[in-house]
Amino acid sequence: MNEFSLIFRNEQNPDVQFSPEQMQEILKQWHDWMGGMAAQNKMANPGNRLAFEGAVVRKNNVVTDGPYAEIKEMISGYIVVQTETLAEAIELAKGCPIYNAGGCVEVRSIIPMSM
Repeated sequence: MNEFSLIFRNEQNPDVQFSPEQMQEILKQWHDWMGGMAAQNKMANPGNRLAFEGAVVRKNNVVTDGPYAEIKEMISGYIVVQTETLAEAIELAKGCPIYNAGGCVEVRSIIPMSM
């Protein structure tokens, strides 16, 4: 099993405000998505160096090669998943709720550190 980091990117937009109800719904979507991966034993622990290869998954399942972020985007968090292939990690990323807020997910292979 390989590990992949799903890095969450958003554009900084101070004008976007969510009501408490909207925030609860957003949190529920994230918990449901992450809980589904945990139930499939796809979640792993972070703490490794990121590789240079990867892909960025955007709204409407648009996938581009490389971890090339645009300057206006910021990393807002990440998780580490365990899958057999990069393609499987990309499929997991397609279910991320961040697309509802205009964000994207960068998928990167992790290189394990040996001591």
